[in-house]
Amino acid sequence: MKRLLFAFAGMAMAVTAQAAELGDDGLHKADWMRDTFKDLSEDLSEATANGQRLLILVEQRGCIYCTKMHEEVFIKEDIAQMLSDDYFVVQVNMFGDVEITDFDGEVLAEKDAVKKWGALFTPFLMFFPEESDGTLPADELAVATMPGAFGPATTRNLLTWVLEKGYDGEEPFQKYHARKFEESKD
Repeated sequence: MKRLLFAFAGMAMAVTAQAAELGDDGLHKADWMRDTFKDLSEDLSEATANGQRLLILVEQRGCIYCTKMHEEVFIKEDIAQMLSDDYFVVQVNMFGDVEITDFDGEVLAEKDAVKKWGALFTPFLMFFPEESDGTLPADELAVATMPGAFGPATTRNLLTWVLEKGYDGEEPFQKYHARKFEESKD
């Protein structure tokens, strides 16, 4: 009986160690997220200077799909490593009041920025080029977006496709993803 109790305790600890922590705002917090002043042009400059790509992650309190991403996808070792090493991730609260300075210079609350960008689902990921001329808002500057929750393979492939600048090439993401999926079967 003791062995059984220790086994259950060990499993519970393993699940707890993998669970995403929630912040005071009710959003998931990960080590690879950056706490910035949410001036997107400054964030883009810092990301580029660090050799990283800027990624805006829009989430909301109580989002079951955000939880799925944090507990089942973002915790995959290779994905977490890529987010940490290759991406500069800034979290935005879909219904938050923290001010954001968009790439076009407009200053607005998170909730108003999300509305301006047309983000209807969470999680919503926006990927950006290395530079901005300051004339386009985030939704027009983004090189790729991912609305909603996807599995590890799709997320991994999208992160890689953006790093490889697939958006500049001839192979759209869906074809890239299908090719990578087929290659993984070998």
